[in-house]
Amino acid sequence: MSSIQRTAVVTGAGAPRGIGKATALRYARQGWAVAVLDLDEQAAKQAAEDIASQTGAPVFAHRVDVADEESVRLAHEAVAAEVAAGRLPVVGALANIAGITSPVPFLETTLELWNKVMAVNATGTYLVTKAFLPDLIESGWGRIVNMSSVSAQQGGGVFGKTPYCAAKAAILGFTKSLAKELGAAGITVNAVAPGAVETDIRAEATSPELEEAITSGIPIGRQATTEDVAAVITWLSTEDAGYLQGTTIDINGGAFLH
Repeated sequence: MSSIQRTAVVTGAGAPRGIGKATALRYARQGWAVAVLDLDEQAAKQAAEDIASQTGAPVFAHRVDVADEESVRLAHEAVAAEVAAGRLPVVGALANIAGITSPVPFLETTLELWNKVMAVNATGTYLVTKAFLPDLIESGWGRIVNMSSVSAQQGGGVFGKTPYCAAKAAILGFTKSLAKELGAAGITVNAVAPGAVETDIRAEATSPELEEAITSGIPIGRQATTEDVAAVITWLSTEDAGYLQGTTIDINGGAFLH
């Protein structure tokens, strides 16, 4: 562990074909220790085992419901205990990836659905960031990367509709405001806004026709892979990205240019 200087905390990292796991794996391959956090505890543990076996990096798994303050507190305490025991190095990066989407047309939405989508995507980013931020401030160095979406920039158009677009737009404002607050503390805060990505998030509501329609509107001619997105997130966590603050990097293959 002596060559590994920092831990990257990744939320939503349990799904086998998700952006979170791909990001956690890429962090580990680049020399980070990793804390894998996910609502599905068994999936988090399996992801941690997979990443550790492939990379040899220290990997820790813990359950977290990002929308629940007590759950986030317990996850933070668990990671902090690993750091205190010397099994993980200090936390240096936080990738807020956990999220859910919803394709429900606006007039068919309920307040329950609205609150759930906002809670997981927006409030979850707030709670996890607030929990781990003091660790970054204490060490005087840190990288926070938040997951937004092209849907927030163009008002939908991929899969998620109004609640999802609103939640992901909140991430953009959160990122910019926090970036202004934390620049002097040696911490950068940036966001990524992926377009269509080949993950399981649309699995229950998509169709071959929908997937073909989505892909036909991408100039590069394909949807993003999880590795495409992970590459940007991990790069934003490097020293080389130290002068980027409050930015949003688009990862959409040219489907939305602005």
